[in-house]
Amino acid sequence: MFHFTVVFSLLIVLISGCSVNPVTGKREFTLVSEAQEISIGQKQYLPSRQMQGGVYRVDPDLTRYVNQVGHRLAAVSDRKLPYEFVVLNNSVPNAWALPGGKIAVNRGLLLELGSEAELAAVLGHEIVHAAARHGAKGMERGMLLQGVILATGIAARDSDYANLAVGGAQLAASLLNQKYGREAERQSDLYGTEYMKRAGYDPQAAVALQETFVRLSKDRKSNWFSGLFSSHPPSQERVENNRATIQRLGAGGEMGKQRYLKKIARIRKTKPAYDAYDQGRKALAKNDFRKAFSLAKKALAIEPQEGHFYALRGDAFYTQHRYRDALASYNRAVKLNSEFFHYFVQRGLTRQELGDALGAQIDLEKSTRLLPTATALNGLGELALQRRDRRSAVEYFRAAAGSKSDPGRKAARSLVLLDLPQNPGRYLKTRPGLNRSGYLMTEVANPTSVSVNRIELIIQYPDESGRMRQFSEYVHGTIPSGRTIRVKTRLGPIADRALLRNIRIIVSRASIVN
Repeated sequence: MFHFTVVFSLLIVLISGCSVNPVTGKREFTLVSEAQEISIGQKQYLPSRQMQGGVYRVDPDLTRYVNQVGHRLAAVSDRKLPYEFVVLNNSVPNAWALPGGKIAVNRGLLLELGSEAELAAVLGHEIVHAAARHGAKGMERGMLLQGVILATGIAARDSDYANLAVGGAQLAASLLNQKYGREAERQSDLYGTEYMKRAGYDPQAAVALQETFVRLSKDRKSNWFSGLFSSHPPSQERVENNRATIQRLGAGGEMGKQRYLKKIARIRKTKPAYDAYDQGRKALAKNDFRKAFSLAKKALAIEPQEGHFYALRGDAFYTQHRYRDALASYNRAVKLNSEFFHYFVQRGLTRQELGDALGAQIDLEKSTRLLPTATALNGLGELALQRRDRRSAVEYFRAAAGSKSDPGRKAARSLVLLDLPQNPGRYLKTRPGLNRSGYLMTEVANPTSVSVNRIELIIQYPDESGRMRQFSEYVHGTIPSGRTIRVKTRLGPIADRALLRNIRIIVSRASIVN
């Protein structure tokens, strides 16, 4: 009966949610409405951009140009959405689309294209992903599999920051990590090429672009496989499909090669600076400070208007505990770009080290408005502890603990130390059972990072008249971190195991072992 009810309910949802896809013309069920698509895209666009390096701000004209090309294609698309197009400050060749028409292309991909028509091929492809609801359908599949909308904290590709994201920003990481199926890629190639033709571009560029991608995939270039190829795998089949589309549409139209090369002139000229920056990040991760400083200096000599380069230098100073030098570098980064979360996180942590609690608070809060991260929230928790604001500290640490990063784990430990003695039942888990003699046993699990002792359990059970009674049971000894012990209680013998459903075991007291 239950199985029939669930299936019947699901069929009602599917039937009531049917609609016509504006791109393909096919009927399909929908669980995410257009208004929800647009809302999700709007809310996740900022954290998505932040996780991918932020907006490329050194040359605003480049983003204006990409936006113009994008809207030229969007004007001839089959679905009218509030499209937006932006260039991200990221060297990995990639582009992506969020539900609702929010589209981004990385600086690194623009360097690999040779004409405006090739840019149109990329943007047209991403427009179709949004217009044909490919991202929304991916969310719907997750809803059917899980029964509810659930944002999982999956680290987004080509991002150093996604694993730090917490709260609602984890949905952005999940959407960016989404891989499209073969049919979705085929549709985006087909209709994206049609949009190119309608907008006046030569669709031959779509074929040339796919041929380039196939050639690069054979070279196994790691940056491509961590970017565009991860979500849009190239194939000879896609090349042939594009050729067949052009046979039907006919070749001819704008290529815009010279115009495109003129627009990307600055990022081509400064590519060695960003190469040095990327190498400097790797050097810093290995604590090779001399190399990191040298590469930051080289990058700044080529492009002194890039905040990322000052932040690299600041991060190297910070890691060496040279906080005043770090602060000067972060100040320069913020002056050049006041809309990138990482600069504010690091400047806030630096000010905290220098004893400027108010300045640290302001910077860390600003960073969380751009992208909520475990790093900033953990720092805010520590500042709250300094003010003896236990309630705020608990809230900050709990939010930060949602990340599996080092700051997240640090916050989780601080949360346990602060909150477990007052609320042990939130952290220690119990499960009832019976021993061979029919007496109530309970497992007490300690999944935290600390050892605990002096544990008191309250056992609530119904007597023969159905009235709830309770008694206390004490756990002797220590439960180490990550361990589970079994405790025999005085309740029993119990003849019917079904009665276990009516028994509650509450951890009422526990102490942390220093």
